[in-house]
Amino acid sequence: MGIRETQKRETRRRVLEAARDLFNEIGYEETTIRAVAERAGVSVGSVFTTFASKADVLSQVMDDRVDALYSELEHVARHMRGSVVDRLCSLFAIHYDFECRRVRLFLAHIAASFSPTLEASTVPYGRNHRFKGMIIDMLREGQTRGEVREDADLELILDTLMGAYAWNYRLAAAGRADHADMTAIMERQIRLIFHGLLPR
Repeated sequence: MGIRETQKRETRRRVLEAARDLFNEIGYEETTIRAVAERAGVSVGSVFTTFASKADVLSQVMDDRVDALYSELEHVARHMRGSVVDRLCSLFAIHYDFECRRVRLFLAHIAASFSPTLEASTVPYGRNHRFKGMIIDMLREGQTRGEVREDADLELILDTLMGAYAWNYRLAAAGRADHADMTAIMERQIRLIFHGLLPR
């Protein structure tokens, strides 16, 4: 690897670390590219050479952050025992525990996902194929095991679960819940959803 490429990677790393911390400390809207550049010790131009926009920076921060988590989850998910409901509850509990360590950062990720001006390179909340793939795999296995109706619309169930998961963060935003509270609420929501999915 050449010096130029090494410098580029180092700039990227510093920008992402600075942005991650600022998004979590003061929020996404309040964070400017100039503030990120200053915290990272690079020029504003260097940030825009590497990233298309602030939303793109946030998307990359989240992608880098969850990469190791999803690698572990993909391994763990294959070895989870119990019903599909129990395994989904465990999967979301792990996710809540992880994201609540930097809850303002995750709230920023959810909020930015509703921007009408997202670039093509930006991956908003709900589009992470690895996490969605784990959920779909569990649902399909539930069908195979007779725990989920054969005619169930798995994509609709997935959207409903992802929607409930994100909706619960409103409680964290208001300071009324932590990861344990949201995990308990999500478990009740999952059980309610699956009551309508039982084979008839």
